[in-house]
Parts: sequence; C-alpha cells; structure tokens
Amino acid sequence: VGRSPIDRVGPLEWTMASLVGAVDAERRGGLARCSRALVSVSDKTGLVEFARSLRELGVELVSTGGTAAVLRSASLEVVDVASVTGFPEMLGGRVKTLHPKVHGGVLFVRGNADHEKAVLERGVTAIDLVVVNLYPFEDAVARGEGREVAVENIDIGGPALLRSAAKNHRDVCVASEPASHYAAVLADLRTHGGHTTFALRRRLATDAFHLTAHYDAAIAHWFLLEEGSPSRDRDRGGKQRGGKKRLVDDDDDDKESEDKVVKDK
Repeated sequence: VGRSPIDRVGPLEWTMASLVGAVDAERRGGLARCSRALVSVSDKTGLVEFARSLRELGVELVSTGGTAAVLRSASLEVVDVASVTGFPEMLGGRVKTLHPKVHGGVLFVRGNADHEKAVLERGVTAIDLVVVNLYPFEDAVARGEGREVAVENIDIGGPALLRSAAKNHRDVCVASEPASHYAAVLADLRTHGGHTTFALRRRLATDAFHLTAHYDAAIAHWFLLEEGSPSRDRDRGGKQRGGKKRLVDDDDDDKESEDKVVKDK
C-alpha cells in the first residue's frame, strides 16, 4: 500500500523504464514550466485539494464532465474541454478528449520550430500537466458485472492521454495515481517556481506506461476468459505480479452506486 508501481515492476517493465530514461539524457534535471493542466479522473480522491493547490500556483485547469462539476462545486475556476476543442462531449461520454487540440497540446515538442508553427497555425494551446486515472474496469469485473457494464468500463481516452503525456515527458508531466503523484507534482512546482523536473517527469511517465500496460493486459485476459480460451500465460493475461492492482479504492467516499455503468469523468 502506498508504493509506486515502479517499486513493483519486473524485468520487462525495467527495460521499458530504461528506454524512457535514455531519451534526451542531456536534459535530465531540465525544468519545464507548468501553466495548464488537463484534469479528467474517475477516482476523485484528493482531487479538490490538488486542483486548489494548482490554481494557487497559477495553473489553469481544463477538465471534463464530472470532474469539472466537482471542481466547480468547490468554487474552482475550470475551462470545459469542449470549449478547447470546439466540440461537445458525445456518445454518452465515450468521446471527450480524443481531439487534435487536446493531444496536439500534449504531444508537440517545445522548442521544435515545425511543431510550434503547426500548433500556432491550428490554434492549439500547450497542456503541460495531464492528470488522469482510468475507468475501474477490474472493479466492474470483480463485482461480477455483465458484459455490457464491463465493456463500458474499458477506458479509451484516458490511456491515450496517459501515453501521450508519458511519450512527451521531456516537456509534459503526467499524474496517474492520486496517492503518490499529486504530492510529488506539487512539491516540484513549489520547489522550482512553477516548474517540474525531468527526473520527476521521467519517473511518472514510467508509472503511466506501467499502468496502461497492466490495464490493457487485464482487459485482454478478461476477453480470453469470455471466449472460454485457455488462460495461457497468466502473467501475460493480466495478473499483476505482487497481487491485483485496484484502480479505485473500495471505500472511496465519492464512489457512486455499483449499478452505474461507469464513473463520470
């Protein structure tokens, strides 16, 4: 409990971590300003406190549906992601952030003349911090929910955002675990005058890739079982070394009723 995913990884994940750490080695220790954060979470543990601290540090908040509603109820100023994309959330929330003005703002390389020209021409604004956790797929399966509910708990936009931010960790920070990441991000911002360090961004990128790898493996394993196929190698099929990872705490005060298909981000 309370351990970062990086403390639980095996040889394959350590190889991934090494590859991530090898990128732009000359910029290790480099600082990246954090002016704008995209916040879209299923597990809202510690959300309001974290967001309030970000606002106090001058960080603009962009958010989606249920997350934005929680922040506004706490009297925090929030920009709806739909006002950024110029496109409303649709399909019952299946499509919120899958848009070039979101992913372009995360993925463009700061200091790259071609990238900066492209985002300027298309009105894309930089997103420097991605705060995302995922629909609780494993919880839905563990409760014995039917196929429809399980499928609706397969997050699409969340993993895409985590991977985009983690890929561009030279410039962008990603926070995917409330328990350990929020405090680390705030500590960096306060220590370095509104900037994050490369060391933190690299570590949180590794955590994000580990989370999405585990999440997809759990989904793949469930599909195998649904098909009645042999489980094959259970490590590949989604059973995490060291025990099952819970994406949402069972005793979360903000947990909605179990008959709801998905938590509202």
